[in-house]
Amino acid sequence: MRKIIHCDCDSFYASVEMRDDASLRQLPIAVGGSASRRGVIATCNYEARKYGLHSAMPMAQALRLCPDLVVVPTNMEKYRVESKRVQSIFYDYTDLVEPLSLDEAFLDVSECKRHRGSATRIAEEIRNRVREEVGITISAGIAPNKFLAKIASDWKKPDGQFTVTPHDIEAFMVDLPVAKIFGVGSVTAKKMSAMQIHTCGDLQQVDASELAKRFGKFGTRLHQLCRGQDERPVSPNRVRKSISTERTFAEDLPTLATCEAQLRPLFEDLQRRIAKARCEHRVKSRGLKLRFEGFDTTTVASTGQDMSIESYLHLLKTAWDRQQKPVRLIGLGVQLRADDNPDQTTLFGEDPETDR
Repeated sequence: MRKIIHCDCDSFYASVEMRDDASLRQLPIAVGGSASRRGVIATCNYEARKYGLHSAMPMAQALRLCPDLVVVPTNMEKYRVESKRVQSIFYDYTDLVEPLSLDEAFLDVSECKRHRGSATRIAEEIRNRVREEVGITISAGIAPNKFLAKIASDWKKPDGQFTVTPHDIEAFMVDLPVAKIFGVGSVTAKKMSAMQIHTCGDLQQVDASELAKRFGKFGTRLHQLCRGQDERPVSPNRVRKSISTERTFAEDLPTLATCEAQLRPLFEDLQRRIAKARCEHRVKSRGLKLRFEGFDTTTVASTGQDMSIESYLHLLKTAWDRQQKPVRLIGLGVQLRADDNPDQTTLFGEDPETDR
């Protein structure tokens, strides 16, 4: 039986800013881009959340909901430094650390001998050290697997922890809302609601074949997760699956030509990111995202390793033709294969273009 801890820093960027500027600690603050340049919230503190603010909310909307909001520009370099300080504490307890982002990670402490192997006590010590050594708070979930640990870390936020023991799993899952299952979005939740499925206990009453029929491959996963079953190991050498970059423009781009002009610096930034990650040889497909005025969004992708500007200009033309109206955001990205071996090519080279 594994002992997994999911550690999640509380409103990480905002916490770092409040640590560095005591005058911000009692105020609603949001870290992100300027409202005048169509910025969005990267994260906000709990005082700001009382007004309904949340990550990814447009900053202009946030200021309407909370006129006294203090907007702090992002400082990614500072946050990366603080993230490394937090993660260095994790490695004092185990080498099996799987970072999910700058502010959260899974730890497998099954072999850790501290506190007589008590994962709950180990989590307490980690949280105390982060508070004392880094100056921010962190919440933790402790469970026999990653799925339950991640749910548990959100149970007593901020600055808390919650343990789900093997003995607790059956009772814990019965009343857990299905919306807590990763992958159950609004569409799936609506479909479940129509089936009178609201909790994991309800989901347990549906047999595996019916779930597979209703939800495809995800149905098999649902059959396991609703029972609290998850065999995924903590993977310290997680393989990167994609690289992307995007930009929201201060003013909408009115024509295809203006979009093409903005595509080039984005393409150069994507190339820099790919080179930094040293994964040019792992590119298996390209993707482009357009967000039009009114927030309608479309994406288009094509397979193959071609990383020319012409390939992205072609994707841009395809996406633009779908609505042909002003564009507020352009995003470019690549999907990466999991290993260093090239995929077998088709008889005619690249596969036909595919849309999502």
